[in-house]
Parts: sequence; structure tokens; C-alpha cells
Amino acid sequence: MSENSKKRSLSEIEDNSKVELEHKKKDDNEEEEEEDDDDDGDITNQRVKKKLHLQRKDCPYLDTVNRNLIDFDFEKVCSVSFNNHNVYMCLVCGKSFQGKSQDSYANLHCLQSNHHVFINLHNQKIYCLPDDYEVIDSSLDDIKYLLNPTYSKEQIQKLDENSKYSRALDGTQYLSGMVGLNVIKNNSYFNVCIQLLSKVPMLRNYFIDNTLSTKVQLSKSPLSQSLSELLRKVWNYRNFKSQVSPLEMMQVVQNISNRKFVIGENSDPLDLLQWLLNQCHQELGGTKDINSSIIYQTFAGEIQLTSKILLNKESNNNSKEQTLSEQQQKDSKKFKITKTKQPFLFLSLDLPPKPVFKDEKDKSILPQVSLFTLLEKYSGRENTMLNGDIKSYKILKLPEYLIFVIKRFSENNFHWQKEPTIVNFPLKNLDLSEYLNIEQKETYNLHSLIKHESNSLVRYEGEPDDSKYSIYINHKATDKWFEFQDLVVKKTMTQLINVSECYLLVYEKNKK
Repeated sequence: MSENSKKRSLSEIEDNSKVELEHKKKDDNEEEEEEDDDDDGDITNQRVKKKLHLQRKDCPYLDTVNRNLIDFDFEKVCSVSFNNHNVYMCLVCGKSFQGKSQDSYANLHCLQSNHHVFINLHNQKIYCLPDDYEVIDSSLDDIKYLLNPTYSKEQIQKLDENSKYSRALDGTQYLSGMVGLNVIKNNSYFNVCIQLLSKVPMLRNYFIDNTLSTKVQLSKSPLSQSLSELLRKVWNYRNFKSQVSPLEMMQVVQNISNRKFVIGENSDPLDLLQWLLNQCHQELGGTKDINSSIIYQTFAGEIQLTSKILLNKESNNNSKEQTLSEQQQKDSKKFKITKTKQPFLFLSLDLPPKPVFKDEKDKSILPQVSLFTLLEKYSGRENTMLNGDIKSYKILKLPEYLIFVIKRFSENNFHWQKEPTIVNFPLKNLDLSEYLNIEQKETYNLHSLIKHESNSLVRYEGEPDDSKYSIYINHKATDKWFEFQDLVVKKTMTQLINVSECYLLVYEKNKK
């Protein structure tokens, strides 16, 4: 062979090697974006060389995929090592395993069970093992969307206009967003809070938006990230089932709250809702300013508290013979008056201390009270405390969504008691203009209602808590009312809503 031919062959080899090197660098960059698929799941914990990223459209095992066994609602952890990094789910049996390298749990499962199709639970890429190539097939798009539902701006704006039923794999029909939540154990208090938050358009639109990651650093906001994932699943019109499991978010809440809310133990939905809103407000960088986060923009109003602190309490106790008006005139200078403005997320309403009356036939009659009677607390009326101090409340600004808390429960060291008084409230056009400090027309429509159910009105120390909670929600597209109790979702009549023992009332401000 001549020297020229040798030089030509050497140059060709060098060119080919350069091209291969460029391809390899490109593939290595793609691998780094994925999360080191090859070595994180290694049983021997030995580093292995990265392979070229292969893609194929003609996978022969797609017919083994079983959608009935696929469930992405649970925590993304390996079923063997319980590690949550680089986890793959088998699309044949629904089990999750770590890694996909030669010695990984996923690869061992593939060889032992003859299951070949796996999906990465972190980046939604589907692979065929043990050949280790990415499967590119549009027939798998529904599985990818189930794992990570996404919504465009146009889709989000039309969510409340959808009245078409979707069909699950088992033939069950459901409305998008109006799905049940799985029963874990004593978690009805948790489910009603999630149903409430998922039906508030301002909050829902913020958390299911594809651009949320650009607004919030989700890695440092685990609760906001978990809430976003759950709300996107609730509103998925392409769900395989007509229910969603809140277990993954319950685990996040349990960890962040330092076990204040424990899976399997009953709790108060008011306590959970307060904690959820305040925790999300902090994660989203919220301050005391009403417009500092989407939480405050949605639920926060402003109230003025006027306190008259009695400076000379002894003279007040010794002058019992004087009338209240005379005493106020004489001791007007003995009060220290302070006025403070503060934001609120809830307005608490005190029920009058009325027992259950009995008529001539010895039948129990539940007392009733109007919502407007309870709202007089916020009209600026002065209330005298037991220690002689005087307090009054005045609403300065009402939020977009107003939450009333009916204080039905009293508790001490020996027993817990519930007040069964029925509160009469309007479903539409609740006028609150007279309770504002400025003259403006403010009307609200009932958005949702949480009610409490129990077998007894009194529970003594040591007795199990049998409380259950359900929620009524108005479906905007059809203007129908639905009752949610865990997995059960059914239409209901407005007459039943009016006579329910409401615990939380949520009103939505009418658009002008």
C-alpha cells in the first residue's frame, strides 16, 4: 500500500472517530439530563460505562402493557430498596423498581418475570429492558399524560365550562374535577379540604399551570409541589379511574407538620386547612401583605380590632349598683383603647348557647339561627369580655373567597361536645355591604360547605373519634350541587344543603 493511501485511510479513521466522539458527547449530555439511569440502581454500587442512548419505534412488547394495573397515585419509591431516586414502574404489573442498568432491580424483575416495558417516574420516558432502548410510540402518550398531566392556558380557562363526562377504563363516567378521593383510614377530614381547594378557580389555576416551576422553586416547596401534582390529577379528563388517591400528599403533610397530622388518625378539617394555607403562603414567599401570595389574594381579607382594656378593674367590680351606661361614662378615661388592622383567612361565628327545646309531645326540636344574626359580631358592636375588657370587630376588606367557621365544638379535659344548631344561610346573593367600613356593594354566592357527622353529640375522654366529614360543592358548568364523601360523589338537592349542620361555609364573590 502506498504512503498516500495510508495517509488517506488514517485521515478517514480520524474523521470517523471524531464523528463518533461527537455523537457520544451528545448522548452523554442527554443521559445527564435524565438522572444517571445506569448506575443509580446498581445492587453492587459499581460505576458502569454509559451506553449510547437508543430509541426504537418497533418495540415487540407493547401488547403486554396492562393499563388496569397502572397507578401513579402512590409514593414514587422502589418496592425492594425503598429508595425514591431514579425509580421505574413496570407497565405490565404496576410495581416500581430502582434503576435500569444491568444489575438493577428493574432489570432483575424483567428477567425473572418476563416483563419488559418500564416508565421512568421522574421524566416520563418509557424503556424496554433488558435491551435498554427508549420506546417512541404515540400509543403510550396516555400513560405519560396520566403520570404528568399538563394544561395550557386555554385549557385552564375552560375547566369550569366543561360539562362532558369522561369514561374510565372500567366504564365508569365522571366529570373532570368532580372525582372521589380514596379512603385511607380516618381521612375524610383531609379529603374535604382537598376537594375544597381543588374547586377554587383562582387557587387551582395557579397550581396546575405549567409555568408554576418558573414562579416557585419547587425543590424547596414540597407542599406546594405535592398540592400541584394532586390538583392536576383531580382535573385530569383522561384519568384511567374515576377516583384519585391523596396518600402521597398525606405523607408529605405528615412529614412537614412534624406528625401533627398523622395518617390513620382523625383530625379537624379547620386545623388542616389553616395549616395548609399558612404553609403554602410561607413557601410561596408570602408576607403580611394581602397581595403577597396567591393564598392571600384568594382567601385573605382585612379586619379592624378595637380593644378597650380596663385599667382599673377593682373599681369596676365594686360598683355593681351603678348601671352600665353610668359606669361607662364615669370610667371612660380608665380604658386603654387600641386599634389594630390585621389580615384574616377565616371569620369565626359563635352560635348562641341554646339547648335543644322539647315540645308537649316530648320531641326534640333543633334550634335555628340566621347567618345574619351571627354576622352582627362584625358590625362594630362592642362585646364585653369576662375580665371587663371591651372588644369590637369591623371588616375593612372582604376577600374573593370568604370562609366562615361555625364554632360548633367545645372541648375540655374531660369531654368533647357538639352544638347541633341549624344555621340558615342564603345560597346566592349574600349581601355583606352593611358590614364593611366603606360603602360598596359586595354580594357572594355559596361555593361549598363542609358538614360534620357523628353518632353522638358528646364524646368523653378515651372514646374513639368517629367524626366524618363531607362537602357540598357547586359545579359551575351545570349549576348542580354535588356531595363528596371520600369515594362517593353524587348529585344532591339544595334543600338538603340548607338543613345540614354546616361547619365551614365558603362564599365566592360575585363578579361585577
